[in-house]
Amino acid sequence: MMKLNRVQIVLASIALLAAAVLAQVLAPRELMARTAASMNLENVIPKQFGTWTLVPNLAPVTPSDPEGYVEPDANSARIYSQEVGRGYTDGHGNIVMLMVAYGPVQNFRLKAHRPEMCYTAAGFRVSRKTGAEIAYRDDAKPLKVARVIAERESRFEPISYWMRVGNDITTGVIDRQLIRLKYGLRGIIPDGALMRVSTIGLSQDASFQLQDKFIRDLLEAVAPQDRKFFTGLS
Repeated sequence: MMKLNRVQIVLASIALLAAAVLAQVLAPRELMARTAASMNLENVIPKQFGTWTLVPNLAPVTPSDPEGYVEPDANSARIYSQEVGRGYTDGHGNIVMLMVAYGPVQNFRLKAHRPEMCYTAAGFRVSRKTGAEIAYRDDAKPLKVARVIAERESRFEPISYWMRVGNDITTGVIDRQLIRLKYGLRGIIPDGALMRVSTIGLSQDASFQLQDKFIRDLLEAVAPQDRKFFTGLS
């Protein structure tokens, strides 16, 4: 019996060592961070386009530090290398808030924060998640977005958002993990971006209609060579 136990221990040790070596060999090593890493989002995202003009000193909830909230994970400060948060008005009294954040590394530890996490951390109740598609060009697939409602006291804030991981667009936790796994099996660590649009002071339906128009106008105004940063290749 003692001899058999020793054999089992040796075999188990060999299996653990082989698994560790295999994991090290298969670990993604090539950063996908493209020219986006050197892009200046402040310049890429226009301050005025269509009927939209910039509203000074209007800051949306940020993904990494919402209203003073500090993430317990020290790695969170490294998730995003660039963040741009702005407010725009359409000239009719309606205001849309835009948040765009870029991270050169989107692996299983450093992953983009969903708005559900950011707003909850800032004291909001987040609910009613649904999906939608926005047609923005005749020659492109509709853009898939997620819709949620954030509420805190008298503040009612409908939100549309999507994430780009590598060349793919994602709006959910599971499909985002599958996308990262797809790149990981090819030895690639994808980069990623979070795009979020929200409004205050309008009904849910009116908010989403206004947000759809804003997103279409924004993607039309972005330079063609930079549009894939927001829409991926899928």
